[in-house]
Amino acid sequence: MNQAELFYPQAAAPSHEAALPQADVSEEPPFRFEDIEPEPRVAYTVRLADYPHPAADAVKVSEQRFRRELDRQLGGDVTRALRAFHNASESSETDLTREEMALARRWMKAYDAARTAGFRDLGDTDEAFFDVRAV
Repeated sequence: MNQAELFYPQAAAPSHEAALPQADVSEEPPFRFEDIEPEPRVAYTVRLADYPHPAADAVKVSEQRFRRELDRQLGGDVTRALRAFHNASESSETDLTREEMALARRWMKAYDAARTAGFRDLGDTDEAFFDVRAV
């Protein structure tokens, strides 16, 4: 085999075998994008703050791991739960609805689980924390 045959293969000669019947794929209706509901976009940022060792790759992976766990815990309610937590920390319980209190409690549990996931492979993290802000 020379280079011309290797890089420019010739088309195979047509065979005279009987063509196999093709499966009828037209049984399924065509895909329609109108039938799909768009996923809600989560509008928040996560930043690892006060981490003493500025290894960019480790920080990025840690932030991604934190965000993934937060999304898993809260789903599309991340920004609502964050706002409810801020409202709960700035006002008394009598000023909040039951839904806001429940969302604030969910936020605390989800943040704790996400923080554990985010700090999993990091070393010295005494003063470091994850800053989550709604966009």
